[in-house]
Amino acid sequence: MWLWYNQKNTRKKILKFLFNFSLHLLQDTLFISKVYKLFVRLLYIMKLLITGGAGFIGSNFIKYLFKKYNDVSVINLDVLNYSGREENLEEINGSPNYRFVRGDICDVDKLEDLIGDFDVIVNFAAETHVDRSFTGPLKFINPNIMGVTKLLEFSRKKKTNLFLQISTDEVYGDVINGFANEDSILSPNNPYAASKAAAEMMVKSYMKTYKVPAIITRSCNNYGPNQYPEKIVPFFIIQALNNKNLPLHGDGSNIRDWLFVQDNCEAMDLIINKGKIMETYNIAGNDERTNLEIAKFLLNKLGKPLDLINLVEDRPWNDVRYASDVSKVRELGWEPKYDFNRGIDITLDWYKSHHSEMKKLLKLDSHHPMINYIKQL
Repeated sequence: MWLWYNQKNTRKKILKFLFNFSLHLLQDTLFISKVYKLFVRLLYIMKLLITGGAGFIGSNFIKYLFKKYNDVSVINLDVLNYSGREENLEEINGSPNYRFVRGDICDVDKLEDLIGDFDVIVNFAAETHVDRSFTGPLKFINPNIMGVTKLLEFSRKKKTNLFLQISTDEVYGDVINGFANEDSILSPNNPYAASKAAAEMMVKSYMKTYKVPAIITRSCNNYGPNQYPEKIVPFFIIQALNNKNLPLHGDGSNIRDWLFVQDNCEAMDLIINKGKIMETYNIAGNDERTNLEIAKFLLNKLGKPLDLINLVEDRPWNDVRYASDVSKVRELGWEPKYDFNRGIDITLDWYKSHHSEMKKLLKLDSHHPMINYIKQL
């Protein structure tokens, strides 16, 4: 839709072609007018307001944009809660086209002067950990519902070109058989998923009532560098590196679909450029594994004994299976590039090189759902 104009080398080639071609048609006033408009559009720098950009997927998406595009401008609005870290973006800090604003999306209207102008909002900001939603569900209401509503109102006021809401496959609830498509009934079974489903309803209401141009993505479980060590993959990696138990809920038979974060970034980029307004897109790797298989896979990769796996009390509710139909996003031309083995190798390398840093974060997290196991470190 917009960003392909800024892709490396693309603008230069198009500008050269248009200039040479226009020399032969200088007498055509209408043609000159059209060429001028194209030049203006090609010289245009896409400006994105990315909320929650210091977190796991948000920081990976920002780095992805700066790696792929020469001319993209990003304003990163993040409250920097326990899982949002400026260190996740240290390689682009200082870039003239990157600006960090510390703030809460619930206060976005008060930050207008600091934020400035932008064309697209990509909202990653959210409380996302299911276990934390069991022990403190009210903490999920403000960012996940009120915050999204504040952003939608801000988007309406600023007349943005696109509002991209990042959601989750957990809004479908249990998918015992087959696959959930974008038209499947939403049936969330935990406070986190319910708050994300509620956010989607607000987005859809703003699409229809106020004609806010919006798209929703629902991605499956992501893994990769920069992920805070509360989710199963990074937490188990750190535990295993320290030869500590891997606490596994229930019997470990719950099934999740896995996607390397870089593949998710490519899908979101494609949806921004080619997605249809007022649509929803599932993003998934269609790589289903039980939690027990994940634990064994990581231990085998690290050369650790399988008896580190420790079955513990199950969650109050633990969905049996998540599975999404991704036909719609594949029609746009997306395919995941990283299989689980390759993605985990990259992830393991990152956590090995950041082992001390991650271990320190765990020790400082007094509200971590697995705090009793962290105390053993």
